[in-house]
Amino acid sequence: MTNLQNENNLKSYLDMKNIPSMDELLGKVAEQADFKEESIIDGTIVEKRNNGVLVDIGYKSEGFVPAEEFKNWEQVKVGDKIKVLLENIEDERNMPVLSVNKAEFLNSWNNLVKNHKEGDVIKGLIKARVKGGFTVEIEGVDAFLPGSQLDIAPVKSMDDFVGKEYDVKILKINEERKNVVVSRRELLEEDRAGKRAAILKEIKLGDVKVGIVKNITDFGAFIDLGGLDGLLHITDMSWKRINHPSEMLTMGQQIEVKIIDIDEEKGRVSLGLKQKTQDPWESITEKYPVGSKVKGKVVNLMPYGAFIEIEEGVEGLIHVSEMSWTKRITRASEVMNLGDEVEAVVLDIIQKDQKKLSLGLRQTVRNPWEILAEKYPAGSKIKGKVRNMTSYGAFIEIEEGIDGMIHVSDMSWTRKINNPAEMLSVGQEIEAVVLEIDPAQQRISLGIKQLESDPWAEIDNLYKVGDVVKGKITKITAFGAFVEMTRKIDGLIHISQISTEHVKRVKDVLKIGQEVEAKVIKVDKENRRIGLSIKAMSMNISEEELKAVGEEVSQALGNAMAGVGEMLDEDSLAALDQISIEQNVEENK
Repeated sequence: MTNLQNENNLKSYLDMKNIPSMDELLGKVAEQADFKEESIIDGTIVEKRNNGVLVDIGYKSEGFVPAEEFKNWEQVKVGDKIKVLLENIEDERNMPVLSVNKAEFLNSWNNLVKNHKEGDVIKGLIKARVKGGFTVEIEGVDAFLPGSQLDIAPVKSMDDFVGKEYDVKILKINEERKNVVVSRRELLEEDRAGKRAAILKEIKLGDVKVGIVKNITDFGAFIDLGGLDGLLHITDMSWKRINHPSEMLTMGQQIEVKIIDIDEEKGRVSLGLKQKTQDPWESITEKYPVGSKVKGKVVNLMPYGAFIEIEEGVEGLIHVSEMSWTKRITRASEVMNLGDEVEAVVLDIIQKDQKKLSLGLRQTVRNPWEILAEKYPAGSKIKGKVRNMTSYGAFIEIEEGIDGMIHVSDMSWTRKINNPAEMLSVGQEIEAVVLEIDPAQQRISLGIKQLESDPWAEIDNLYKVGDVVKGKITKITAFGAFVEMTRKIDGLIHISQISTEHVKRVKDVLKIGQEVEAKVIKVDKENRRIGLSIKAMSMNISEEELKAVGEEVSQALGNAMAGVGEMLDEDSLAALDQISIEQNVEENK
């Protein structure tokens, strides 16, 4: 038998036994040497088990693929051709590690990278919610959709989007990590930008459009006009006062609004709701003329006044100064409360841009000061109680909330009153004469001295130089003593006229309340002054000599004697003791 026959016989035997030849074995070894991990390989299912299949990839041993990697496991059978990813050449059992899922993913990934780039728009199925967003399937690849990129408007329920297909934009492809980030919001914004541009070209001032309340803030609401958001400011929602937009609008509400401003450069539109109706201020002067009475509700209280709504969109201010004729109101809340129904009188109207309406509450009743002027004309007598005193006068309560004032100059004809406490006390009931009532200034001038006639009007009949008078010491000063005589007229005994002997201190010789007798040495009707002398009582001198002494005393006294009845403290005027008045008088005796 030849060698050729032997070779043919061996080949036939090997074929019959299905045993690979040496050349085939060497070829398979060569193929195995080209296997690369993370590569996709064609394989054949050679055995199906309960938990998976054995796959022949032409390697020295089969690989195992778990059943859960097959979407249609029930239909899988021996002999099926499949593509698998070679994860590892061999595991601990010397078997290749294979994956159908990863092969499908890698194949889908390669197709995605080959056919698409960043910025492309692609269909995506939102599969599930994950931390921070969603998993979206795009052409067999799971991409990530951040929650912030889902929509341009706030989303009430994220779950409503799961299971639905949307167009998405590829934002980022990371080939190294094999992940993709997509956005739905960018497509919506691009769409809105186109619609916004179209709407901006279409709309004009004064147009009325239908929109949906998209967002509500403290200062207003954003209205979706079908691709363009316009701002409806709180001040443009109603002619009446509102504190927050939520008082008038709700999210998702459909409303009609008016275009009141368009900023084409910035792409902004201002909307108005109140502008759909007439401004109530346009006819304000006709409806509410100055002097007319109006009724309204207190809608706002401020320290300086109360705002009264007399109709929707029209408010007037009652200032605290216009709330009462007689009471001093410091805060509006002292008089009224929110929600109170009040009647008032229109005092002034300022239209134009300010739109101010001044109201008065006190004007609804007659001015009590006018009534008082009619009731108590000048010269009439009234009774009242001393309510308060100041350095310049006393306030007398005539009626509730109405005071008259008695100035110190109107308290005595004969004495200079430096403080009302010299004659009056708080709570004292007194009688006075009405001197003047000024309703406009709300002032009443009263007088006490006017209750009797002015004694100085008849002074010529009461006192003459040389008369001997009796009286009581009422005041002592550094320069002399005052004596109260008939008709409460005071006379002054100068220190030089107390005694024929030198007197250093008045109080060393005279005492308050002491009865004295003296001669009149001067009567100054113009300045309401009477000079007296005790020293002259012991001297026999003529009337002319007495007058001369009176003039000398008056001249020497000078400004120290400010007037009859002046109360000066002796110690505070001690400096007057340095004046050589006495010496001058002595020299001229």
